Amino acid sequence: MMSEETGSAGLLLRTAARVIDFILIAAALEMLPRAGYFAGLAYLLLGDGFFDGRSIGKRLVKIRVVNTERNTACSIRDSILRNSPLALGFSLWVLPWVGWIFVVAAVVMEFILMLGSENGARLGDEIAKTAVLESDGKYDMREA
Repeated sequence: MMSEETGSAGLLLRTAARVIDFILIAAALEMLPRAGYFAGLAYLLLGDGFFDGRSIGKRLVKIRVVNTERNTACSIRDSILRNSPLALGFSLWVLPWVGWIFVVAAVVMEFILMLGSENGARLGDEIAKTAVLESDGKYDMREA
């Protein structure tokens, strides 16, 4: 059974999903002082490959990441590729000022690229050949 896909996810939904994911990462940093940094980095890299192409934030706002070449849900490999620009910034977060500036620059660059792209793709989406779609819950890309 296939539900209907409703098209590319808008900027507001994508931002809301990412904020939820960053809140989870911040919670990991607080609750697990020694391992939280690595848990947050792992979640940032792998999160979109879980739950049929949805991080927890994407599940909550009902959007999903799909591989546009294979027409399937985002895999763990796709998730690592698409989130590597943000993970690079996050990995430098521990460096005072330099890391923080790099994180802000990476997020701003991704946002500008997403706004300038005709299909809303950010750099990570271009690298991994992925797209973020709105859906009503159970769209199976293989049946498309």
